[in-house]
Amino acid sequence: MTYCCGILVRDGLVMMADTRTNAGLDNISTFRKLHIFRKDAERAIMIATAGNLSITQSVVNYVTEGVENPDTGEVERLMDAPTMFAAAELVGRAVRKVRDVQGKALEKAQISFETTMLLGGQVKGGRPRLFMVYSAGNFIEATHDTPYLQIGELKYGKPVLDRAVQYGTSVEDALKLALISMDSTMRSNLGVGMPVDIAVLRTDALALEVDHRIDNVDPYFHELRDRWSVALRAAHTAIPRPPYLKS
Repeated sequence: MTYCCGILVRDGLVMMADTRTNAGLDNISTFRKLHIFRKDAERAIMIATAGNLSITQSVVNYVTEGVENPDTGEVERLMDAPTMFAAAELVGRAVRKVRDVQGKALEKAQISFETTMLLGGQVKGGRPRLFMVYSAGNFIEATHDTPYLQIGELKYGKPVLDRAVQYGTSVEDALKLALISMDSTMRSNLGVGMPVDIAVLRTDALALEVDHRIDNVDPYFHELRDRWSVALRAAHTAIPRPPYLKS
């Protein structure tokens, strides 16, 4: 299991992913799921992955080394994509390529072809964009009305984002809300866990402001989760007593 989210606001983009993978209660490992492709002053692109680890790693390798475009015959790489939309199309083709190569073997072994990915970033000359790529290689894009996307074990962290994230939210608040969303998820699902990778890209900066791994002893994350717990207790205590009670 995993949890990843991306938040696209006016001032920039926040991406986050946990690192826990498990194939049973006694087989838990740590793998990076937030992959970064960057060339300062030209592009900063991030891919967060969920699903079968062998599939997601193959997709990341394909977009790194190149995938042939069936229309042009050219081998295309993520670091050469001219726009973020072209990058999303490339990731979709890479997913379909992996399905073509591994799909039958996985089906024979009764392993479902499951993967979803978040692709976010900015290429020089374009605007920051955030996409979700599905197992079929198709994708959707975050909008001003829905400025965040999630993959993996999303239900526990979604209420926080639903209530608080808007396109006009600051990057600083978007990062705080992403971390609160991750903390809420980890508290309710043992399949999601530390370390957590975060990345922050300011609009038109074309270079990451943050590329950081949060571990179990990170002082800010501990303060954030403690303050959030205190704030929740204070909030529900301050709400008037329900009128339905008789005594």
